[in-house]
Amino acid sequence: MPQEPEGSSSAAHLRMLYQHLVKAYGPQGWWPAKTPLEVILGAYLTQNTSWRGVERSIENLRRAGALTLAGLRKTSPEELRLLIRPSGYMLRKAAAIRSFVEFLDQEYAGSLKRLAAVPTPDLRQQLLQLPGIGPETADAILLYALGHPVMVVDEYLRRVATRHHLTGERPRYGELQQLAEEAFDKDDSAEHLQHFNEFHALMVAVGKLHCAPTPKCEGCPLAFDLARKNSLKS
Repeated sequence: MPQEPEGSSSAAHLRMLYQHLVKAYGPQGWWPAKTPLEVILGAYLTQNTSWRGVERSIENLRRAGALTLAGLRKTSPEELRLLIRPSGYMLRKAAAIRSFVEFLDQEYAGSLKRLAAVPTPDLRQQLLQLPGIGPETADAILLYALGHPVMVVDEYLRRVATRHHLTGERPRYGELQQLAEEAFDKDDSAEHLQHFNEFHALMVAVGKLHCAPTPKCEGCPLAFDLARKNSLKS
């Protein structure tokens, strides 16, 4: 049974869990999209819905020729709402997507490359000021669409961190983000982008398969860690 080094920090422990997920699941190839713009749209659409609904919405946009900036500009608000309807919350999400396109056009001449060139802290603050973008969506856009090495925090990571006693019961977003980033702080900066990408994708994978609201620990590649901790308590 794998052992955690005695006295290791929560960050080192999380890195150890990540390494077991890498061995169990392999590379995830995230984000599942063909272009940076598709990633951005997916980040908006995936809020409060299943990925299946997002896929249907993306396919609708593709068929309508609205999966490009030029196509989105030509799409009326009414049509955009209908195209993304499978993702739910179509009024709010359509308005947020249109606001992003307007922001990109006004501030960066419609260029995602210019947007991506902005320093990470400044760019994150700009994204957070847009409608429909919270910390998780902003960080997903930064990491997967714009190539910035930031850690994406979601409910799956919160469940793993709390159930494996790496944080308190109700950790804040920033607390979890700092913990996850510290797990890789000894790596070269060039490796951060790859690890942050895989880390988030693997947390989603184990979360969907095992770390649901009601956990399904049988067969989970991280179950050994809970068993070890329970044995230490007894």
